[in-house]
Amino acid sequence: MRLSDAERQDALDALEEHVRTGRLDLDEFGSRSARVSAARLASDLEPLFTDLPSPRPSALLPLPPMPGVAQASAKNEAQPPSKWLAASAVPIAAVVAIALFFFTRGTFLVFLLPLAVALIMSRRR
Repeated sequence: MRLSDAERQDALDALEEHVRTGRLDLDEFGSRSARVSAARLASDLEPLFTDLPSPRPSALLPLPPMPGVAQASAKNEAQPPSKWLAASAVPIAAVVAIALFFFTRGTFLVFLLPLAVALIMSRRR
């Protein structure tokens, strides 16, 4: 992926931090910063930071997973319920329990339904 000016500046800032902490001397900083300024791709930065710990430029950090994209870990593995279902199961069960309470003319046992749903959902997590 091609580097932006901001990503090059981020890499220079990381190199400056390594000079401040004493990991790089000024000569090495000069040669590495020249290579950062000439870098066109993120892969050009990688050899400059392989021997250095954090901080690293953001261009070399792993990308976060895309929201809404499911990551399949195994073919036959059961998928967990969606976040929407897990978050709304207990309130839906409470509404159903209230409706059943009025339709069954006062059977209080229906109010155990939200509790049962909450227990089931907590065990599935």
